[in-house]
Amino acid sequence: MFFPVSEWLTAFVLTLLVEVPVVVVLLRRWSGESVPRLLALAALANLATHPAVWFVFTQLLLVGTPAYTLVVEAWAFGVEALFYGVAVTGLGWRRAVVVSLIANLASWVVGRLVLVPLIGLVT
Repeated sequence: MFFPVSEWLTAFVLTLLVEVPVVVVLLRRWSGESVPRLLALAALANLATHPAVWFVFTQLLLVGTPAYTLVVEAWAFGVEALFYGVAVTGLGWRRAVVVSLIANLASWVVGRLVLVPLIGLVT
């Protein structure tokens, strides 16, 4: 079993630094929501998914395997798309999916470039 407690905060902050600006830019373009509200929504969406990725799925699947990566990325993408679709008035489901997909893809790529060399994490 993998117990990633010591690496979680670093990974969470990096995720927020990548995903929040992406979400705010895209949602600002497609909604009438204020920037402070969008910042809060993006942070809350990640808070809803990130702990499960690190503390639940790491106990169910072998970290670093394709199965783990597929499951956790699908979880984050799906839950965040649902969250944006429900929380942002008039956004629409297609745009919610696009926002979540782009944000999570950006986060995954940056994570590979930063977290792997920084803490040796492989997901």
